[in-house]
Amino acid sequence: MTNGFTKRKVGTFTLGEKLKKLRSDKRIALNEVSRVTKIRVEYLQCLEDGEYDELPADVYVRGFLKSYGDFLGVDEHSLVKLFEKEKGIKKNLEKSKNPGKINSKIKPLNISAFIFTPKKIALFFVAIFVAGAFFYLYRQAGALTDTPRLIILTPEPNSQVDGNLVSLEGKTDKDARVFVNDQPVLVDDNGKFKEAISLQSGINVIHVRSVNRFQKEVVENVTVQTKYADNSADTPDNVTADQNASPADDTAVQIELSVDPGPVWVSVEVDGNLVFSGTVLAGDVQKYSAHDKIVIGSGQANATHIKLNGEDKGTLGKDSGAIKGVVFAKDDKKQ
Repeated sequence: MTNGFTKRKVGTFTLGEKLKKLRSDKRIALNEVSRVTKIRVEYLQCLEDGEYDELPADVYVRGFLKSYGDFLGVDEHSLVKLFEKEKGIKKNLEKSKNPGKINSKIKPLNISAFIFTPKKIALFFVAIFVAGAFFYLYRQAGALTDTPRLIILTPEPNSQVDGNLVSLEGKTDKDARVFVNDQPVLVDDNGKFKEAISLQSGINVIHVRSVNRFQKEVVENVTVQTKYADNSADTPDNVTADQNASPADDTAVQIELSVDPGPVWVSVEVDGNLVFSGTVLAGDVQKYSAHDKIVIGSGQANATHIKLNGEDKGTLGKDSGAIKGVVFAKDDKKQ
C-alpha cells in the first residue's frame, strides 16, 4: 500500500484465454470438446491461441463459438462479439504496420501494350494487298504451266448412235477456245460448248481440242459409230439421204452439200428454219430440199461444194475465209 492506496493488477481476458480458462476450470480436454461439439481439435486450438488466420470463414467461426458457448454454459453471443472485436483490432494493427499495402486479392488492371494507330492500320492493309498480289501471281504462274480442263459430256466414247448427226457437248475453262475437228466452236461464259456433228456411215473419230490464253492445250478424241443404213447403192455419188429432204417437184430447191478438204463448219436454213449448224467431215455429203429457198453459211467458202438441182455449182466462194447468207432459191440461181 502506498499513500493509503492498495495496488491491484487489472487484467482483461482475450477470447482465447477466456475459452481456455472456462475449459480448464471444468477440467475438460479439447478432445472431449471436439467429440461433443463436432468441431475439429485444430480449430478449437486456434480459437484458444488467437490464431484467427488459420480458421475458416467467419460464418463458420461464429457457429463454432455458439456450439462451444453452449457446451461451456456461457452466453455464446458475448463470445461472438469478442471474436469480432479482436479480429477488427488485429486487422487495424496490420494496416497501421503496412500503410502502403493494398489488398493482394485485387488483381492489377492488365492493359495491352498493343494499341491500334493509323500507321498500324495502314500497314495491316498494305500487308493484305501484298499477300493478295502474291496469291494472284502464284495463280497466274500456275496457269502458265497448267493445261485447260476438257470434259466431254456427250457422246460417250465408243458409243453407237442412230442417224448421221450427233450432238457434241462438253465443258472447258471459261477463257479457253475450243476446236472440233480443227473448226472453232462457240464457248459460253461458263465454259460450256455444244455442236452438231455430221457423221459418215461406220466409225467416226471426233477430234476436240481446248486451248487457253497461254496457248496450253489438251486434246480429246471421241469415237462414235453410226447405225444408219448406207444408201450408196440407191443414191448417186455416194450421197447420204437427209431427213429434211422431200420429194422433188417443179418448185422444189434441191441441194447436195459436201466439203473437201474438211472438216468445215456449216449452217443450213431451209425455208427460213435452221436445220443444221455444225461440223461436216470430209467425204460426207448432205442433201436438203426446200419449196422456196435454202440459205447456207460456211467457215471455209472454198472448201464447201454445192450441187443445185443436180447441177454442180462449185464452191461457195474462192476465198478460204468464212461466208454467210448464200441463198439458193426457186430460180435455180445462187444469189
